Amino acid sequence: MSTPVIAAAVLVLSLQLAAASRVLNHGGAAPDANIAAAGGACATAVSPFGYACEEHEVTTPDGYILGMQRIPRGRRVTGGGGGRQPVILQHGVLVDGMTWLLGSPEESLPYILADQGFDVWIANNRGTRWSRRHVSLDPSSRSYWNWSWDDLVVNDMPAIVDYVCSHSGQKPHYVGHSMGTLVALAAFSEGRLVDKLKSAALLSPVAYLSHITTPIGIVIAKAFAGELISDFLGIAEFNPASPQVSNLVRTFCRKPGVNCYDLLTSFTGKNYCLNNSAAEIFLKYEPQPTSTKTLVHLAQTVRDGVLTKYDYVRPDMNVAKYGQADPPAYDMSAIPARFPLFLSYGGRDSLSDPADVELLLDDLRRGHDGDKLTVQYLPQLAHADFVIGVCAKDLVYNDVVSFFHRFH
Repeated sequence: MSTPVIAAAVLVLSLQLAAASRVLNHGGAAPDANIAAAGGACATAVSPFGYACEEHEVTTPDGYILGMQRIPRGRRVTGGGGGRQPVILQHGVLVDGMTWLLGSPEESLPYILADQGFDVWIANNRGTRWSRRHVSLDPSSRSYWNWSWDDLVVNDMPAIVDYVCSHSGQKPHYVGHSMGTLVALAAFSEGRLVDKLKSAALLSPVAYLSHITTPIGIVIAKAFAGELISDFLGIAEFNPASPQVSNLVRTFCRKPGVNCYDLLTSFTGKNYCLNNSAAEIFLKYEPQPTSTKTLVHLAQTVRDGVLTKYDYVRPDMNVAKYGQADPPAYDMSAIPARFPLFLSYGGRDSLSDPADVELLLDDLRRGHDGDKLTVQYLPQLAHADFVIGVCAKDLVYNDVVSFFHRFH
């Protein structure tokens, strides 16, 4: 009953503008600011359904304190999470872990996994509702927001995986959606975490973004919107509910061909199995802030057609950061052939476009072991269907569970 909907500058823009829709249609209210004070995601979303739930904190090497929720067992299972197979769920950009939890236990992946006997861990990106603390920096400062998704590859994802490994005593499986797949693929391409995870299931996988078809996303990415916001407006925290961002979004909504009154369809493609209440429930809890630098990085991927580390544009700055004038590329064909991957993508997805997914699959198939690469193509599905679609259990999640069982 909720939806994380993004995966690139446009992926970025999709939820960004879901927020705009809220601003335009609901008087500019910010996402529910009282949720965090209500006791966290466990008290807000999980415990009312009768599941055990634990709040955890993970500190990254660069000092960000990330909140995680753990559902150690299903409703009808006794005992703790000890011995159960752990699974990490990672959301996309401009949302947080709540997006996995807003549906019913019969429809939402965390509950389905818990009831199937898994030990479920839900991650929340730095800067979002339950991950806004740092050992020394304050979220009101620009320095707190000086990071791109490269930093999630290097710092956050390894810290989360290490924490789950240490608490469960086992290698976890991984599930990512949208930008949660991008961070994972980038990490795997550098050999990170492939020896600490059993497998990864990537829903609406994002790597290449040359074929996105969302009009507003293309307009903003090609207009260097991220650089505009960061450099000229001085906005380091991209908060979709802030007046500066909502005013900017209104400007883009006036562009020809951009429909800001059906944003979910405009950005994600025509979703197949969302009921009418899904978007409303989603907007009650989302979107969430991210760094403007992350949006710039995603926009670079859309514009440039290649997947690289953050481009500082000035050769001297790239040399200082990377030792070369151009940012290094993430090589998807370098993902170890032995690492089990499950990719599920939809034919109507305007963000994780099938043509871009095929480019990724070309890289993976080049050397991946045949029995370690499972691909599921669902022509009727779009981006949000994979997280909040009422048909996701039957069409996607059952296959994810079967895939995990193969690699226990």
